[in-house]
Amino acid sequence: MAVALQVLPCLVRAPSRPLLWGAPVARMASGMALAEQARQLFESAVSAVQPGPMLQRALSLDPGGGQLKVRDRSFQLRQNLYLVGFGKAVLGMAAAAEELLGQHLVQGVISVPKGIRAAMEQAGKQEMLLKPHSRVQVFEGAEDNLPDRDALRAALVIRQLAEGLTADDLLLVLISGGGSALLPAPIPPVTLEEKQMLTKLLAARGATIQELNTIRKALSQLKGGGLAQAAYPAQVVSLILSDVVGDPVEVIASGPTVASAHSVQDCLHIVDRYGLRAALPRSVKTVLSRADSDPHSPHTCGHVLNVIIGSNVLALAEAQRQAEVLGYRAVVLSTAMQGDVKSVAQFYGLLAQVAGARLTPSMAGASVEEEAKLYELVAELQVPDLQLEEALEAVAEASGPVCLLAGGEPTVQVKGSGKGGRNQELAFRVGVELGRRPLGPMDVLFLSGGTDGQDGPTKAAGAWVMPELASQAAAQGLDMATFLAQNDSHTFFCCLQGGTHLLYTGMTGTNVMDAHLLFLRPQ
Repeated sequence: MAVALQVLPCLVRAPSRPLLWGAPVARMASGMALAEQARQLFESAVSAVQPGPMLQRALSLDPGGGQLKVRDRSFQLRQNLYLVGFGKAVLGMAAAAEELLGQHLVQGVISVPKGIRAAMEQAGKQEMLLKPHSRVQVFEGAEDNLPDRDALRAALVIRQLAEGLTADDLLLVLISGGGSALLPAPIPPVTLEEKQMLTKLLAARGATIQELNTIRKALSQLKGGGLAQAAYPAQVVSLILSDVVGDPVEVIASGPTVASAHSVQDCLHIVDRYGLRAALPRSVKTVLSRADSDPHSPHTCGHVLNVIIGSNVLALAEAQRQAEVLGYRAVVLSTAMQGDVKSVAQFYGLLAQVAGARLTPSMAGASVEEEAKLYELVAELQVPDLQLEEALEAVAEASGPVCLLAGGEPTVQVKGSGKGGRNQELAFRVGVELGRRPLGPMDVLFLSGGTDGQDGPTKAAGAWVMPELASQAAAQGLDMATFLAQNDSHTFFCCLQGGTHLLYTGMTGTNVMDAHLLFLRPQ
């Protein structure tokens, strides 16, 4: 879905030469064609993880006997089925669930991103929308993925529904990425603003999603098993679309149906690691001081069945398949790319150079030192499932273009006051890395996009770059160092060539982390 560009002020220097868009016309046309293929592959990845089909694969209903089957478990339905949900993919999940369950569903409440119903309607995605007279009440909130009063109101209604259930009832919980922001219920006396302030401070200093969620769970009534406790003694079935590396159910949306394994000391260690102990509000100190190792419940959540119904693996597998259809030798490097965005960008820059040398043997001697650096960096990043050697062997055997794919969620240490997101910042930094390396006679393109369609507090999903990024920016007088220092990647890409490097999808209605695509095409 096309989105109009926002006009933003650009930080410029006088162009060092006339505006030529940084490359000969033929090369530019080749780059745009490659960018279009990259967009197609990204869209295919997103299409593979649409919530409705994934939920339908996990659930089945025996209409005659009133049995709900979830994988290998069965539950008897007798006007005892309730539904709650929270996350960026939950609107489509709820629509599919209600379509399947029909009159068996008594009542439901979901918390979804602000504007998502209008976006789905505008995109013509009727299958993502609830029918008129639905039994599911919808709350929209958490604009720009930040918890707000609307999301808090939704969380309290969800808690109220859960607390009213009995041992005869079954609660179906739909969870996806973005669920943390859409289910804020701080433990008094902590306020929403105080909890949000602490989370923003940690995120700005580069805290991982696991660390952020450890803090969120300790300060929440519903996260870290709190929702499961509220629903006890009802049976609880959680269907989870993962947006976290490794699919840990205790981390996704801060684990509302998984008993917390973290202690107060874990929280304090995280706060100390980022130098924030002195910045803790008194209310936070109060809540932490009276909490024990499991502040929510003595229960072990034995009444809960947690099921992962989809993840980044499915998205990358489909993109890989589509790349092969287009004639690429396609290899999935990892579904767990994480670490500081600067290091991840350096990894992709080195990878392009090393893989390019294997793809064009005449350059092989030039890559020995860089290959050693690449393996050193890999050891530092500690990506758990990285298939680097296998990928490089496949590149060496390839007789044509190559597409290397990865998924994950790098972190950005925010030091400036600009506007952007991790995907746009990663693409920006990879573009810088590619521009400073000899890549030989081949076209290289890198794309990074968030599968939810919203990268940070922007309307873009991500961006794509080529090695010519620096020359293109210089031709327009754009000072890349200043934009990077301000973490202002979105403004940079809006200014660069009229925003053509930005990836716009609109809200996708799903969320399985990010997709990274690296294309190498011999000229």
